[in-house]
Amino acid sequence: MTIHWCGTGLSAVPGLRRLLSRGHPVKVWNRTVEKAREEVGDLTDNIAAFDMAALGAEVAAGDVVISMLPADMHVPLAKLCLAADAHFVTSSYIAPEMRALHDAAAAKGLCFVNEVGLDPGIDHLMAHQLVAEYRASEACDADNALSFISYCGGVPKIPNAFKYKFSWSPYGVLKALSSPSKSLKDFAELNVARPWDAISSYEAPLPTPESFEVYPNRDSLPFIKDYRFDPAWKVRDFVRGTLRLNGWSEAWASVFREIETLKGPEGDARMREMSAQFWKDNAYDEGEPDRVIMCVALKAEKDGKTLWHKTYVMDAWGDERGTAMARLVSVPVSLAVEAALDGKLPHGVSAAPHDPALVADWLGEVGGLAQHLALVDHITG
Repeated sequence: MTIHWCGTGLSAVPGLRRLLSRGHPVKVWNRTVEKAREEVGDLTDNIAAFDMAALGAEVAAGDVVISMLPADMHVPLAKLCLAADAHFVTSSYIAPEMRALHDAAAAKGLCFVNEVGLDPGIDHLMAHQLVAEYRASEACDADNALSFISYCGGVPKIPNAFKYKFSWSPYGVLKALSSPSKSLKDFAELNVARPWDAISSYEAPLPTPESFEVYPNRDSLPFIKDYRFDPAWKVRDFVRGTLRLNGWSEAWASVFREIETLKGPEGDARMREMSAQFWKDNAYDEGEPDRVIMCVALKAEKDGKTLWHKTYVMDAWGDERGTAMARLVSVPVSLAVEAALDGKLPHGVSAAPHDPALVADWLGEVGGLAQHLALVDHITG
C-alpha cells in the first residue's frame, strides 16, 4: 500500500509531514520536484514530478491518492483511482461530477473522501457534534424554532488597511465575490446575488468577545440534510458563510463596485489584472502570522425563550509551526487518509465523518492545531 500525496502548495505541507513522520509509506508528487524537496526533503526522498500518466502507472489496488491540486484535477484523479481500485481524498467541496462517481466507488468498496479540510471540513465536524448533542438533550422538541450559523474566515493576525491579506492568488477570492448564495432567514429562503448585499455583524464568543463582518456564501440549504436535521424540525435560520474583519466592507467598497461591472472574457481579464495587483500589494510577508476564526452554533427557541444554545468557537494563528490555514486544512486531510485505510469511513463519495467517535477524535486533534477551541454553552455558561 502506498499513499500518493499530490501537491505541496501552501495549504498542503503540515498534513503531509504528519503522515511522513508517522512512518506511513508516502510518495510525494508535485509539479515542481525542487519545491517538494524544500518542504519535505528532510523526511523523504520518494518525490516525483506530478504527471497523470506516471501516477496512473504506479497507483495500485488499496492505495490512497490525495489531491491537494487545483479543483479541476480532483475528478480526473478520482476516476484514475476508480480504475485502479484505490481510495481518494481531497479537502474540496463535492462537485456534481464527483458525486456521480458514488455508486461505482461504493460497489468497489472504495472511499472517495471530500470536504475534510478547514471549511469545508472542521465546520462539518462541529455541526455534527452540535446536532447530536441537541438531539440527545431534554430540550429537543419538534416545536422549537432552530437557528444554525457556521462562519469561517482567514484574516491577517495583524490587520492592514485593506482588512485582508492573501495566502495565494486573489483571483479565487474575487470569483467567489461574483457568486450568489442561498440560505434560510426567518423561515424563508434568502437568495443573495452578491455577498455585499447581505453583510451583517456577528459577535464571536471568544475569551474576549470580538465582532466581525459576516455574509452567506454558496448554497447552505443542502447541508440541512447533510447535518442530519430531523425533517420534522422547524428551521428558522440556516446559514454557512464567511467571516471578515470589521471594516472589510468599507475597505473593499470600490472592489465591489468594479466587480459588478465585469462581464465576459474582458471582465475575466480585468479580474486577473486586479488579482495580480492585489497579490503585489496585500500578500503575506515571509513569516507574517495569519489568523483563522471559526464559529458554528445551534440555537433552539420556543415562545421567545432560548432553550438550548451552544457554539463551537475556534481561533488559530500562524506560529513557529507555520500558517494556521495550512495546519487546519491539511492535518484533517491526513486524518481522513488514516481513517480510510483503517476502514472507518463509508464507501463511496462522502464528506467529513459524522461518526461520533471519529468526530471526537478529529476535534481533539484540531484542539492541538488551534490556539483556542471551545464549546460555549450560552444557557449554563
